[in-house]
Amino acid sequence: MNTTTAWLLACRPKTLLVSLSPVLLGAALAWHDTQHLLILPLLAAALGAAFIQIGTNLFNDVGDFLRGTDTPDRIGPRRATAEGWLSPRAVAAGAWTCFALAFACGIYLVWLGGWPIVAIGLASLAAGWAYTSGPRPIAYGPLGESFVFVFFGLVAVGGTYYLQTGSLSTLVLHAASLLGLHAAAVITVNNYRDRDGDQRSGKHTLAVRLGRPATRWLYALEMLLPYGLLLPLSGTTSLLWLPTLTLPLALHLIHRFWRTPPGPVFNTLLAQTAALQFVFASLLATGFFLV
Repeated sequence: MNTTTAWLLACRPKTLLVSLSPVLLGAALAWHDTQHLLILPLLAAALGAAFIQIGTNLFNDVGDFLRGTDTPDRIGPRRATAEGWLSPRAVAAGAWTCFALAFACGIYLVWLGGWPIVAIGLASLAAGWAYTSGPRPIAYGPLGESFVFVFFGLVAVGGTYYLQTGSLSTLVLHAASLLGLHAAAVITVNNYRDRDGDQRSGKHTLAVRLGRPATRWLYALEMLLPYGLLLPLSGTTSLLWLPTLTLPLALHLIHRFWRTPPGPVFNTLLAQTAALQFVFASLLATGFFLV
């Protein structure tokens, strides 16, 4: 494994769709309300979100290794630290570097958006670090899905919209909740796949707490509820029904989740769930851009 490939795998580029989707939707909502977009703040928000996502992934890589949860029987993607491709010190340094870059983007955004952006930025950085670091990592308890729903749904969409308009609305938070649910489904796939190993290593994720049958129902709910929540948004135009084009794929993924035994195939299912969220967000954003 060469160093460049190792760093690429450690950064987990496929997960960036989850952090960029809410920025896209927040921008579309702002355009819908103002017919105007501030391009530089939008790019800074997208870069900041990407750096936080990558930094969180790197902290997760080194944090799970140091806690001994990345064991040889792991069925998820291979981890750079656990495989010895990169040293724990290098991965941790990479994570802090990404957070520093996100902070640099945040300085510009704070100049534009003021103290609310300070609160959003610091909370996002702290949550990204605490996801698998600190004395009580979020990923080691049952709140992983809730964390993702808040930060990759409400906070990311709402923060992007606020930077563009200086305001917030219930419509924006409602639309943000749709993406938050699909982002939570990505974590549910991850935790369902790793449930047995997590239970042995002392991780009390929601999948460990609920068991496999209830977690299958949770995934179905996270995948399907956003389609039902489109109804309040689409009262004025049929364009906001565009995301329903992804419903057949969502049903297919639910079927595979329910019928496939946990194993490496869930790595593909996780990537496809993230891709569905991005396509869903893109179609919803298209609807708001065109209304």
